[in-house]
Amino acid sequence: MTDAERIVRAYYTAFNARDTAAFLALLTEDVVHDISQGERQTGIAAFARFMAHMDRCYRERITDLVVLTEQSGTRAAAEFTVHGTYVATDPGVPAGTAPARGQTYVLPAGAFFTLREGRIARIANHYNLGDWVRQVG
Repeated sequence: MTDAERIVRAYYTAFNARDTAAFLALLTEDVVHDISQGERQTGIAAFARFMAHMDRCYRERITDLVVLTEQSGTRAAAEFTVHGTYVATDPGVPAGTAPARGQTYVLPAGAFFTLREGRIARIANHYNLGDWVRQVG
């Protein structure tokens, strides 16, 4: 296993364990986070706020993780399945989305990573928002 793969797998292990300290320790201070179908946020503090928001609204775990890396060890991609529960209404979802009432969903998803000095410097997550809206509808 390459260092890049080990770092990406540790990221998802910490995510599944809801271990925020371990999760954030894998990021650079200036981490760039491209939110699926949303904005770009920069910095570990912004990432921590995003994750706190996600933890309030959703309970998610990642399965079926496949990690791909390239030779320099600075870029990686992951494909996985998100199993989630919508636990608190998120004001950031598209208008007309049903309010949270414990709906469950299963989504295929992916992420692209840039790694620097043994940490994640950029992550871009991607999933089908329309599919999620239909599942919680």
